[in-house]
Amino acid sequence: MKSLYSTKSTVTGGRMGTATLSDSDLEINMVPPGGNEKGNNPEQLLAMGYGACFDGALGVVRKMESATFGSTVETSVDLLQGDNHEYKLAVKIHVIADNTDLSADEIQKLVEKAHEVCPYSKATSGNIDVEVSSEVK
Repeated sequence: MKSLYSTKSTVTGGRMGTATLSDSDLEINMVPPGGNEKGNNPEQLLAMGYGACFDGALGVVRKMESATFGSTVETSVDLLQGDNHEYKLAVKIHVIADNTDLSADEIQKLVEKAHEVCPYSKATSGNIDVEVSSEVK
């Protein structure tokens, strides 16, 4: 496969530091979840990135299937803690489809197909519990 894009981030200070990108002027103040500090945590960034990637994959599926509908993707990321400092992530992706004549079942099948196409879904497969759902408005 050929590389379509590559980027590099640099994080200093972990969840209480800063994150920058090699190809952008974006600098993010990193903060732990649930605190009052101003900034963002890795789970928030994953939710945004995964949601954008998933909606892009859904666009590919729409083209492949000649389907027409608008979409909004809501992505939830949960940071879970078990015994002995065991941590795990869980993701829920919910697609809201509009401007379509497709049924709820047809939309759900396309959403599931997008889950097979999405690079984030492929990367997390077998590592993170991911639930996909949809609705038609």
